[in-house]
Amino acid sequence: MSADVWLLYVGTVLVFMAAPGPSHLLMLSVSMSNGFSRSLATAAGDLTANAIQILLAGLGLAAVITDSGSIFSVVKWAGVAYLIWIGLGQIITSFKSRADANEAPKASVRRLWLRGFVTSAANPKAVVFFAALFPQFIDTQIPVAPQIAILGITYIVIDGTFLSAYGKGASWLAQKIRVHHRKWLDRAAGSGLIGAAILLGVRGVGRG
Repeated sequence: MSADVWLLYVGTVLVFMAAPGPSHLLMLSVSMSNGFSRSLATAAGDLTANAIQILLAGLGLAAVITDSGSIFSVVKWAGVAYLIWIGLGQIITSFKSRADANEAPKASVRRLWLRGFVTSAANPKAVVFFAALFPQFIDTQIPVAPQIAILGITYIVIDGTFLSAYGKGASWLAQKIRVHHRKWLDRAAGSGLIGAAILLGVRGVGRG
C-alpha cells in the first residue's frame, strides 16, 4: 500500500468521523458521570467490537451478516434497549437525595467496557461499512491481509483518538460544574445514553 493511498484513506475516515455517532454520545455520557480515566474502559469496549467487525469484514462474512436480516435486527434493537434502560436508570437515580453528590455511585470498569462493546456491536452494519470501504483502498496485486491490518489499525487509532477527545471534553465540563448541579449532570449523562440509543436505532450503514 502506497503512502498516497493510505493518506487518502485517512482523509476518508476523518470525514466519516466528522459527525458524532452513538459511540461518541456514549463516551460523552460515561465521561461526564464516571470521569475520563474510567471512560477509557468504554472506549476500549467500543474498539474491541470494531476490531471484531473489521476481522469479520476481512474474512468476507459481511454478506452473511447482511443476509441474516432477523439476526441483524435482534442484535441492533437489543443494544438500543440496553442503552435506554441504563439511561433511564441514571436519570431516575438523579432524583434520589444524596448526602454528597460527589459520592454518586459509579459503574464498574467491566460494565463500562460492556456498554462500549454493546453500543458498537449493536451496529452490525459497521461490518458492511468496513467491507465496502476496504476494497476501495486495497491493491489485489499484493498480499491483502497486511493491507486489511493496516487499514483496520488506522481506523481504530483514529476512532480511539476521537473517543478520547470526546471523553476528555466531557470530563473537563463535568469538573467545572458545581456540586449542587451534579443532579443535572447525571440527567444530561442519562439523556446522552438515550440519545445514543435513538441514533443507533435510526442510523444506517456507519461506524460502531
